[in-house]
Amino acid sequence: MLSFTVLAIAFGVVFLAELPDKTALAGLMLGTRYRASYVFAGVAAAFAVHVALAVAAGSVLTLLPQRLVQTTVGLLFLAGALMLLMKKGGGAEENVPAPADQSFWKVSGAGFTLILVAEFGDLTQIMTANLAARYDDPLSVGLGAVLALWAVAGIGILGGRTLMRYVPLHLITKVAAGLMLVLAGFSLYEAVAA
Repeated sequence: MLSFTVLAIAFGVVFLAELPDKTALAGLMLGTRYRASYVFAGVAAAFAVHVALAVAAGSVLTLLPQRLVQTTVGLLFLAGALMLLMKKGGGAEENVPAPADQSFWKVSGAGFTLILVAEFGDLTQIMTANLAARYDDPLSVGLGAVLALWAVAGIGILGGRTLMRYVPLHLITKVAAGLMLVLAGFSLYEAVAA
């Protein structure tokens, strides 16, 4: 059954963690060169594949003893928060492969390939697996995560430059790290209290 609370938590965590990521900037670069709908189709498909893999991995974690899962999830959230806090600012992916033509399949294929490769094992994929393990609700976590990733992709493709003028990237990163620290604390508390 779909839990809107779990969906909202997954959406918030993944959205905030992905917003300052390099793939949002890569989407922006592709979006400035090619038709936005073509780019979004490829990027959205790649994110759907990543979320499916992450939710499957998180669901496997639920088969382990609960205390071990809560401890692992808590430590991974803590590591994710530390990664965000210690992350050095990087530039956009300048070497985005440019398709030879502007056809749907070439442009969406370039977006799909770029995201599929760049996001494999990325922080948001790990966080999605953690959320799936923590809440044991793969549908809600998967839907929340994929909607968050699609929202970030849409923002990056359509209006990333404008957003960054009004909301500093370091603020978004600190909010995402704070949210992960809270989730780490809850998970570790549950592991100790169990």
